[in-house]
Amino acid sequence: MTPTSPETPTSPASTTRTRSTRRLTTAQALVAFLARQYTERDGRRHRLISATWGIFGHGNVAGIGQALVEAGNGHGNGDANAYGNSDGNRNGTGGRTAPRMPYLQGRNEQAMVHAAVGYARQSGRLSAHAVTTSIGPGATNLATGAALATINHLPVLLLPGDTFATRPADPVLQQLEVPYAGDVSVNDCLRPVSRYFDRVTRPEALIPTALQAMRVLADPAETGAVTLALPQDVQAEAYDWPEEFFAERVWPVRRPAPDAAELEAAVRAVRSARRPLIVAGGGVRHSGAEETLAAFTAATRIPVASTQAGKGSLRHDHPADIGGIGHTGTATAGELARTADLVIGVGTRYTDFTTASGTLFENPAVRFLNLNITGFDAHKLAALPLVADARTGLEALTSALAGRGYRVDPAYETEYTGAKEAWEERVEASFATPDPTARPTQTQVLGLLDTLVTEEDILINAAGSLPGDLHKLWRARSRDQYHVEYGYSCMGYEIPAAIGVLLATDARTRPRPVWALVGDGTYLMNPTEIVTAVQENLPLKLVILQNHGYASIGGLSEAVGGERFGTAYRHRAPDGGFTGPPLPVDLAANAASLGLHVLRATTVDDLRKALAEARDAEGPTCVYVETETPDTVSGPPPAQAWWDVPVAETASRPAAVKAREEYDRQVAARRRHL
Repeated sequence: MTPTSPETPTSPASTTRTRSTRRLTTAQALVAFLARQYTERDGRRHRLISATWGIFGHGNVAGIGQALVEAGNGHGNGDANAYGNSDGNRNGTGGRTAPRMPYLQGRNEQAMVHAAVGYARQSGRLSAHAVTTSIGPGATNLATGAALATINHLPVLLLPGDTFATRPADPVLQQLEVPYAGDVSVNDCLRPVSRYFDRVTRPEALIPTALQAMRVLADPAETGAVTLALPQDVQAEAYDWPEEFFAERVWPVRRPAPDAAELEAAVRAVRSARRPLIVAGGGVRHSGAEETLAAFTAATRIPVASTQAGKGSLRHDHPADIGGIGHTGTATAGELARTADLVIGVGTRYTDFTTASGTLFENPAVRFLNLNITGFDAHKLAALPLVADARTGLEALTSALAGRGYRVDPAYETEYTGAKEAWEERVEASFATPDPTARPTQTQVLGLLDTLVTEEDILINAAGSLPGDLHKLWRARSRDQYHVEYGYSCMGYEIPAAIGVLLATDARTRPRPVWALVGDGTYLMNPTEIVTAVQENLPLKLVILQNHGYASIGGLSEAVGGERFGTAYRHRAPDGGFTGPPLPVDLAANAASLGLHVLRATTVDDLRKALAEARDAEGPTCVYVETETPDTVSGPPPAQAWWDVPVAETASRPAAVKAREEYDRQVAARRRHL
């Protein structure tokens, strides 16, 4: 990818200007450079790095920290817009006019990356945030967030401090000493979870690496976490930077078209299919291909199932939408997947939850056609590859099929629309709240939200039992309403991600209700960014479901013979196990102590009122409810497809022996699509 640069000289008259320099520290130069980077897609331009999150220590306080002050974050200096959605100019370093680099204050390094990822996803991967940390634990705390970003193909720029490049003292505070290598630091743990990594050991080395970093961040096939490790002495070192380094650069976000031969093979595959099924993944959303997908289904009547990342590709009430697919999917999608003769993957990675660990696509004659912007994913499951941008590829496929008379058999359409109606009856039963004075179940909480939200609302979740319930039951009303991070399924993602989403939606001028749904286990992992939401007065709507433990893993543990060991939040019993009374932990009081307005709900009726009040609230608000187990009331439908979690091959306890028998039965159905 080659950026365009309006200030690049094109004539001898500009020779003098190209030789001019600007004396800045490495950190100041990096911040000034980042403030002038843009992406462009479909004729619209966006700031590539629109703000920087930071927690400061001795590894970055005098470098990036001081540079951010220079970039318009001084006390009372400049516009206080922390959202990074404006390119307003001001007098920057050296008296020159430059865009600001807004600063966002975080409380936990991992959480800052999650917030940046939420921002990037909501921004369609066209705009991102940077995250700066000190050396040592500040830097290593980035690893989980970096893995999440890279797995989900979402851009974030990581700027951890590093030990001295000049090594005046060795070791320095927080330095990892590696006896076999003098050039290794803790930041090297970020290499495998980054799409691009470099350590900037000289000021001038920043120039090529900064350009490479922007290339990767803006590349729809390559994007993910990008790490530039910055030794603390190099950050503060001055250098005469060529003025052209700070030229405004626009990085085009490509929409590659499919190869003609691949397209023709894809057309033949579709035309020969009698029971085709589309699996819509996150690539549909990243490409903005929802309307194109709807046009394709209107022409062909092929049903569309969705992964966690792809849910919302079609509205829930679209005739072709049959809901989630795989282990947490709907019965409709599961049965169609088992009989499909052609599976058309659009922007999906085919994780084990999607394929039911290789057991879902049972038809002996099934073939795969994968439309994906990366060749790596397009070739999975021995598929016919259609390597292209999702929107461009669907447009080409729709055009190529036009006039060739392809449409699925009306009987097939009648089959899946009827099955969809039957599934909706199961959803209604799960959401039903016949007793307004009873304590609600988790699915009833979702049902009450379902009656409240509009297409403006955004729901964020990542881990626990909620992703399964949401994938099966939630009725997505817009392309960006369903925000479930299930590539890494990281506990603690939801609250900071909601902050990132609120920043991307510009909550101060165009508020949208953003809900972070968490269980008690997830809340206890990472509640710190509540303070950030309060500090910025962001209208976060946090829903805490108290079920006294790890509900999802508790159920899985029981299914695989683990007998729910270590999954309940309870006092120790006399026999040593955690089977005593529930712990007297008051998460509502904790949330209130961090600055949230908290609404406690005990019954279904209380919860209905609390959710409505929270939705209308202008500031950060929490709804706290203790949920009932679904043993005696209508709960979610069970898993509609298998998931491979190995069970002990030998055991003395009956639960594990029985679980192994079921495991052997299920695993026998696995196949490799070769």
